[in-house]
Amino acid sequence: MKVMHLISGGDSGGAKTHVHSLLQNLTRTPGVDVTMVCFMEGQFSQEARELGIPTVVLAGKNLFKTRNVLKKMVLEGGYQILHCHGARGNMMGAMLRKATGLPVVTTVHSDYRLDYLGRPISRLTYGTINTIALRKLDYRIGVSDAMTDLLISRNFDPDKLFTIYNGIDFTPRIPTLSRPEYLKSVGLEADDSSVVVGIAARLNPVKDIATLVRGFALAHQVCPQLRLLIAGDGEQMDMLKSLAGELGVSRQVCFAGWISDTDSFYNALDVNTLTSLSETFPYSLTEGARAGLPTVASRVGGVPYLIEHGVHGLLFEAGDAEALSRHLITLAQDPELRRNMGQRLYQRAKADYSLESTLQRQLTIYETILRRQARTCGRRDGALVCGAYGRGNAGDDAILEAIVAELRQIDPDLPVWVLSRSPAETRQTYRVNSIYTFAPHKFLRRMAKTRLYINGGGSLMQDVTSHRSLWFYLFTISWAKRLGNQVMMYGCGIGPIHSQANRRRAARVLQKYVDAITLRDTHSKDELDDMGVTTPHILLSADPTVTLPPAPDTVIDGVLESQGIDPKGRYIGFALRPWPGYEEKAPAFAAAADYAYEKYGLIPVFLPIEPRLDVEAARLTARHMKAPYHILPTTGSSDHTIGLFARMQAVVSMRLHALVFAAGQGVPLVGVVYDQKISSFLSYIGQDLFLDLDKVTVQSLCSYIDAVYARIGDKEFLAGGVDRLRQVEEKNRLTARSLLEATTR
Repeated sequence: MKVMHLISGGDSGGAKTHVHSLLQNLTRTPGVDVTMVCFMEGQFSQEARELGIPTVVLAGKNLFKTRNVLKKMVLEGGYQILHCHGARGNMMGAMLRKATGLPVVTTVHSDYRLDYLGRPISRLTYGTINTIALRKLDYRIGVSDAMTDLLISRNFDPDKLFTIYNGIDFTPRIPTLSRPEYLKSVGLEADDSSVVVGIAARLNPVKDIATLVRGFALAHQVCPQLRLLIAGDGEQMDMLKSLAGELGVSRQVCFAGWISDTDSFYNALDVNTLTSLSETFPYSLTEGARAGLPTVASRVGGVPYLIEHGVHGLLFEAGDAEALSRHLITLAQDPELRRNMGQRLYQRAKADYSLESTLQRQLTIYETILRRQARTCGRRDGALVCGAYGRGNAGDDAILEAIVAELRQIDPDLPVWVLSRSPAETRQTYRVNSIYTFAPHKFLRRMAKTRLYINGGGSLMQDVTSHRSLWFYLFTISWAKRLGNQVMMYGCGIGPIHSQANRRRAARVLQKYVDAITLRDTHSKDELDDMGVTTPHILLSADPTVTLPPAPDTVIDGVLESQGIDPKGRYIGFALRPWPGYEEKAPAFAAAADYAYEKYGLIPVFLPIEPRLDVEAARLTARHMKAPYHILPTTGSSDHTIGLFARMQAVVSMRLHALVFAAGQGVPLVGVVYDQKISSFLSYIGQDLFLDLDKVTVQSLCSYIDAVYARIGDKEFLAGGVDRLRQVEEKNRLTARSLLEATTR
């Protein structure tokens, strides 16, 4: 693999560190040949040579002459990829793209619209050129998920975006000075009982150290053992010292100035902080993570992608000194929480933000680019997925995640498009292209270019909630086929379709326009048989979400802790939803929850699948309860949701996907049937504890809780049905693969 990097040569800060570190490690990688071309001589190129990076400087001002020299170098040198950095690199990459025929990728180190603020002429010239050049290149790499999301929000193609992070060396560090020695050396009055909060940053307005001083002063009133150590220098030094004096914490705040011994600095801290008003992804976070420190940080830039609030640290809105103080108090008063958060942050950072992971990620990006370059492209390519997406339902979101993951297994380079009610959110969450569900002029045009149309998961073929949704899905199916796609209904449920006219319409469309249908339960097969649908290839499979894994235990520990829930507690989960007849049954659910607590010591936890509906249903039940309980406002991402259900000793659910998630983790179940899909699923996996909503009573629910409690720990009872589900679910992916293979690009 031979790669040429193009960069101006005047870069500094994070971009300089990233490029030097990356290229130094690439040069040491067997089978990789890199050359860096700079457009000016200076400290950047000199340091690169000292690091052993092959460096060429082309300092001429004639752009076209430089382009011709580079073109000759590229073609004669046998390079395979051009990798650009910054405005001048991007401009030259755009000029070389067609001339060389090579794929051109750029790493976007900062928001290109803000690069020349305060320099109007440079912004008008270099800024404009860079903005145009970015659109002309083949691929872009964001230096954080936040940067990638920013590019997606500006309509760059998600299929041609990658993410990489500024990695650091996680080799164990031995500090030069012990904690007491270091604190004494910088003049901070502290002892063994002190909780030392620290920050390493330039003392300028964007770092907003003033908010840290104010928040610390508020926290110190509650926790006098707190101390603050500020490392860094800058124009706000005098102002910040005066502020500490005004707030009465001069003796508890130490300004260490610029430091070189960062290992001893972080070793002396108990809590790391970051209060910036704006960031991409600061090295100070990963340096603190390497030291195993819990972190309190402002919710800016790429910070939330490393630190999940309550799991790896605590986040606050930039400038909010009161929220910052509350977080400092929380950590100061709980040494175990500090240890747990610090360890979880260390584990995450080491896995995703180390030099090794950065290097491996870059090599994977290059391999992907070369593989796509060799891909035979024709008029048609890609898949279009349609379902009830972008509506905030955890079950539907999990279905989409599973389908996209399985399509990536089939073909990692397959362009995927999704119809969604919230296309911007879908693009950022799943890194796929997305079209607004009710924009037929756009999705019909896309259908004319894709190879496979997927009517994806869930019970889309039903008329209980809406006749119009059924008609819409039938419309998209028929037009997808007419426009040349293979058409698949993916791990879906069928029915109920009550209207005879709708049944005839659905049967006609499915019979004529669908190539394959994989079903998640036997009842759906009976429905198709009754409707006379026989032409498509019909298979019994399973809901695609059974393949999704839970988040790691340490992450779920943090999620529970953030909600004030003891990760070591014993819980019974309730997944309830509003439905005709539910309101009058709420007291019975409340009595059953009380019963589970009083008899078995199981604390009720209400887990919403669709928060905008389910949280209120939980509150309605909780009003009648006497036992302690928890209502989660949301269960978060799919892996978090599955992990939370895995922590329940038993689950009582009206929601199908709550049952799917719990069953997949071996949790005993009680189903409350408001729709036949609930009983169909439970019967399909060999479960017998379910009752109709209209038959719910206190007595019946309590007897089911007795029965489900008896199954706690009986992993074999659930394992057989769930293992079979996971095996048959593979039919979804195999069917999609066969349809894709039947098409030509």
